[in-house]
Amino acid sequence: MPMIHQEVEVLIVEDNDEDAELAIRALKKHRLANNVVHLSDGEQALDFIFGRGNYLGRVISQLPKVILLDIKMPKVSGLQVLQAVKSDPQMKVIPVVILTSSEEDPDIRKAYELGANSYIVKPVEFDNFSKTVADLGLYWMVVNRI
Repeated sequence: MPMIHQEVEVLIVEDNDEDAELAIRALKKHRLANNVVHLSDGEQALDFIFGRGNYLGRVISQLPKVILLDIKMPKVSGLQVLQAVKSDPQMKVIPVVILTSSEEDPDIRKAYELGANSYIVKPVEFDNFSKTVADLGLYWMVVNRI
């Protein structure tokens, strides 16, 4: 895994490579993020965020501007990642947007209980998915202030 030395604007935690690639393309196409990091499971996400494992030495004070987080992932679930981020005094300020295919009420409720800033169900159609990610990027990278 490469060492990340520059500021990360968007951290995408998504085990579906196609969905992650679509999200990255949408953000870059609309010039909403230059520095996007994609991680494919929750364990990698926690290592990256907290500067451990393969990311030991990463400057953790350089917080991502937003985390786009899937819920259902291998090793460590998105809800577990969310809980760890929102439980840490330094990390809890990072906006976390759940971007998932789960429309299940218990998942939605649990995400908000754990501190999610937004919960978005992934649109199935390519154009709708791309527009949704672009709209998310516009809001969290340009409009929102933290």
